[in-house]
Amino acid sequence: MGDSLHIVCAPCGAVNRIPASRLGESPQCGKCHRPLFSAHPLELNSGNFQAQITRNDVPVLVDFWAPWCGPCKMMAPAFEQAAAQLEPRVRLAKLNTENEQAIAGRFGIRSIPTLVLFRKGRELARQSGTLGLRDILRWTESYTHA
Repeated sequence: MGDSLHIVCAPCGAVNRIPASRLGESPQCGKCHRPLFSAHPLELNSGNFQAQITRNDVPVLVDFWAPWCGPCKMMAPAFEQAAAQLEPRVRLAKLNTENEQAIAGRFGIRSIPTLVLFRKGRELARQSGTLGLRDILRWTESYTHA
């Protein structure tokens, strides 16, 4: 990953360059001064999706879900806990497929929940169905070595 990493600020969208050795020190955005990681999944939409999956130097794990989906609701607490454990080595995010049907269609999301792991805009792995916390961590770490 080199000496520094580019991290996209969730609140303002600024791209920050952070020394890799300082990633675990709760870095803040140089523009808005808010934390770059919150230990909670980031809500993605058409306005921030592309920047988050392509401009972050850390992998981004996206939960494609919908509010009416029972299995999605069951997995949500485990995904939230996974964010606290995987960040800042991996950014976790959620995309509501009801609100962002074009993005879901672009990635061929056929069933939900579906987890897609991205690195620099490329899909590394995909997993459909409900996973518990240990399975989310194990699956993600198997592709990222986080």
